[in-house]
Amino acid sequence: MKATGIVRRIDDLGRVVIPKEIRRTMRIREGDPLEIYTDNDGEVIFKKYSPIGELASFASLYADVLYKTGGHPVVVCDNDNVISVAGLPKKELIERRVSTHLEELMESRRNYIYTAEEQVRLQPVEGVERYATVAVPIVAAGDVCGSVMFLESESGGYAAESEIKLIQAAAAFLGKQMEE
Repeated sequence: MKATGIVRRIDDLGRVVIPKEIRRTMRIREGDPLEIYTDNDGEVIFKKYSPIGELASFASLYADVLYKTGGHPVVVCDNDNVISVAGLPKKELIERRVSTHLEELMESRRNYIYTAEEQVRLQPVEGVERYATVAVPIVAAGDVCGSVMFLESESGGYAAESEIKLIQAAAAFLGKQMEE
């Protein structure tokens, strides 16, 4: 944990304002849920809440099955970070931030399918030179809470119709799991 040098007072209703610079850096938007942790030293820690993060082990199993079925590396992420990977070294991608391009796709609830006509390649994870062939947002109870995607395999290429359907089914299934 690092100090920011910013001090805020609690108002009469018990509220604390998180400075704009910190919200921008940490990608905290109005309405985002935050988890509150405390420790024995009197520290209070706010952490962005990720409902799909609770399904990380389940999502990891599902990603493994998708990888074995589709033959392409699979990534499952919440709105901010990668939570599970199959077909690539996990330490290369796990807990890395998603790209702003992927964030925008999720916010707009659009699917991404790389085709010959598509001019823009989707690099879904910051600092990782891998591109998505298919990315579909995970929607639970009307809210976008992440994305599931196939990344290009070593041979490259475009996604087949069956691979697109696999990712769409995975996103729908994970969304339903979160609603339960």
